[in-house]
Amino acid sequence: MFSLKSSLATLGVAALVGVGALAPAVAQDTPGEGTTVNMAQATWDTGFFHAEIYRQLLQELGYDVPQITTLDAPAFYQAVSQGDVQLWVNGWFPLHSTYEDVFSQGAEIVGAVARGGALQGYLIDTAAAEEFGITSLDDFKRDEVKEAFDRNGDGKADLVACPPGWGCEVVIEGHLDDYDLRDHINPIKAGYSASMADAIAAYDSGDHILFYTWTPNWTVNELQPGEDVVWIEVPEAEGVETPEAAAGIENCVSDPCRMGFVANDIVPVANTEFLEANPAVGALLNAVEIPLGDIFEQNAAMNEGDDDIEAQASTWIEDNRDMVDGWLEEARAAAAM
Repeated sequence: MFSLKSSLATLGVAALVGVGALAPAVAQDTPGEGTTVNMAQATWDTGFFHAEIYRQLLQELGYDVPQITTLDAPAFYQAVSQGDVQLWVNGWFPLHSTYEDVFSQGAEIVGAVARGGALQGYLIDTAAAEEFGITSLDDFKRDEVKEAFDRNGDGKADLVACPPGWGCEVVIEGHLDDYDLRDHINPIKAGYSASMADAIAAYDSGDHILFYTWTPNWTVNELQPGEDVVWIEVPEAEGVETPEAAAGIENCVSDPCRMGFVANDIVPVANTEFLEANPAVGALLNAVEIPLGDIFEQNAAMNEGDDDIEAQASTWIEDNRDMVDGWLEEARAAAAM
């Protein structure tokens, strides 16, 4: 039998149920609340910007990311496999495939910061390419070429290479052996930014320069391919496997261009147990993608002295708020499942 008292009671229960139903949705706005993320970044400063973007996005999901630890690649892949750090967004693959045996049992690649556009290779100043007819590293076996690029007087051409522990160091060392260049090229393995600054100063003084670089990177803003510098090739050698020559590489001495490196994906790598416990993080890593042009622009600004990376990342997020909010909603939805 209907009664006002019972009806009010029923409404009260419904109201409480309604409030209870809303509570999880509110909580899921910050699914990471109470969880600390130990995040790493690579030692190359061209990766700091997107690392900071991801850090701030994780914070918007409620995760506590107090700082980013800077690590060399070998140290990171060991640490992430063991859970000492949870993730970074500075993986370069296939370049970092050499570390896969280290991390594959406890960590995995998730999503991509930027796919396919990360080029690597060797460049020389345009004037030298024209004066000496240089098209590949093999030309550095010629005495007049070695002499033109020898800035320390050791009889070898100086090459700005990669510091120890970087994935590119392994590849460059392999090139020196595979193409019998040990007696002809001197790889400079000091801090990359300092070595490049020295090379740029030498170029500005009229010297010839040879250097390895990758994109996106501030180096190709300071020394513009097609104007100041050109990409050169690695030689063909019997018994040496090299990545397939890439067509359409602008400002290379040849098309297709045999660069000696494949175009890489820049990707996040995260601890598997952490991902399983935090589905919002996995969803976020799968959703986010940052245009290479935006990374390039920030790298150039950083090289000009604007080193407030936290502010740059915050500005980028706000300038792309509609897209960012879509990523965050995907992460929250994954946490609510």
